[in-house]
Amino acid sequence: MVALDLDGTLLTSDKKISPKNEASLKKITEEGIKVVLCTGRPINAIWKYIEQLGLTDSEDYTITFNGALVIQNPDRIPLAKKGIQKDQLGLLHDFCVNGGYPLDILDFEQVYPITDLTPSVYQKMLNANIEFTPQSFDQIPDQAYTKAVMATDADILDRVVTEITPVMDQQYHVVRSQPKILEFLDHDMDKSVGLKSLLSHYGWDFSNLMAFGDAENDAGMLQNAKVGVVMANGKPEIKRLGTDVTLSNDDDGVAAFIDNYF
Repeated sequence: MVALDLDGTLLTSDKKISPKNEASLKKITEEGIKVVLCTGRPINAIWKYIEQLGLTDSEDYTITFNGALVIQNPDRIPLAKKGIQKDQLGLLHDFCVNGGYPLDILDFEQVYPITDLTPSVYQKMLNANIEFTPQSFDQIPDQAYTKAVMATDADILDRVVTEITPVMDQQYHVVRSQPKILEFLDHDMDKSVGLKSLLSHYGWDFSNLMAFGDAENDAGMLQNAKVGVVMANGKPEIKRLGTDVTLSNDDDGVAAFIDNYF
């Protein structure tokens, strides 16, 4: 199985899958290797990439919400899902109230921009076919959520990272998926959790996995995979987690490594 992060990894800086990357991934798919996209986004937000790669058979799956939901592509049937409860997010909401920060909370089907906080730019950034339902924190349903997202200027998030308390570190898995997006997941959640479920579905384990990534939210799958490939544009601390480094996302790094390896 080849698992691929999107932003900064498979996608170029202008958010496209290059012809070389597309051709290489389609070739290994034809040879029986499972190609799996792994993203923090919902499946609706990346469907054009799934179609471009031809990952639309009944045994094709995607890891969404940074591992919280493993979903079958054509029929959108969940294979595995695990969320964080609303009462666990109270600490984060209080943090945003005190700091004047925005927050969006996502369940498995929609996004709740939290209206009693600073307005968020997440909807504009995501630009996806997913419902946004503005609500105050008290009004959102008492249920499981995939994650919470703080979307704002990069310099503000730089400050937020320094303000995260030890208690918050114990409560959440905090990852910087993009310069302007900071995500708060269940403490034990990352992409490797979803991949473990999917690998088990095929009768495999992490010894059957090659993973590509560039950022903090890729750390788990890069560390667990037999072959963990970090992009040249990845941060030095992320490069130390993998087994290999390839060319950048704008230099067809995925295709370069796959063509050489296989």
